[in-house]
Amino acid sequence: MALLQVDNIHVYYGSIHAVKGVSFEVNEGEIVTLIGANGAGKSTVLNTISGLLHPRTGTVTFDGKDLKGVAPHKIVEHGLAQCPEGRRIFLQMTVEENLEMGAFTQPNSTVAPGIADVYQRFPRLAERRKQVAGTLSGGEQQMLAMGRALMSKPKLLMLDEPSMGLAPILVEQIFDIIKELHAAGTTILLVEQNAQAALSVADRAYVLETGTVSLSGTGAELMASDKVREAYLGG
Repeated sequence: MALLQVDNIHVYYGSIHAVKGVSFEVNEGEIVTLIGANGAGKSTVLNTISGLLHPRTGTVTFDGKDLKGVAPHKIVEHGLAQCPEGRRIFLQMTVEENLEMGAFTQPNSTVAPGIADVYQRFPRLAERRKQVAGTLSGGEQQMLAMGRALMSKPKLLMLDEPSMGLAPILVEQIFDIIKELHAAGTTILLVEQNAQAALSVADRAYVLETGTVSLSGTGAELMASDKVREAYLGG
């Protein structure tokens, strides 16, 4: 059974039909990526899965549970964490305080080991543990956002545009971390405009165009697709 099943969701912003019958699934242990242009509906899909938006019709099922009407913090408790577009860290708090906030659904006994695990994975954050988050570089802020999401011990980690605004060398670092997380057993749903990087790590991928799924396949299949190469990989 799929860990996450999105079935024919239609999502509106007022009268704007942003997502039009999107269906896909994520199986345990996979990296699944959604690619598409700005405004294709990628972030809307993630925010709907997280409970921040509600589909007018269609269902989202996670780990066998229908998420209709479930509050976002309860969805986190079920094991689904989102690392949002634009990072959305707490800028006035220290690195360590941000990580503690990420563990708000967890028992107190897990917080210190969780932080130690994040610092092992992101040594740069350990060096800056007492630094105010707003003074970090863009790459460090992205690492902090990912570390904060990991503090909730997710069964499924959703990453929304993790490479946005980062220099190429930092993009490479972030994707190395994504591969490490996956190798350690984390299931990942990745939304990313950098199609080349996203498809290179994906087990399976879906192309979103104006709120609908226009193509799907393995990462390798989509990388080889003329349509995808022309539209998203610079020919």
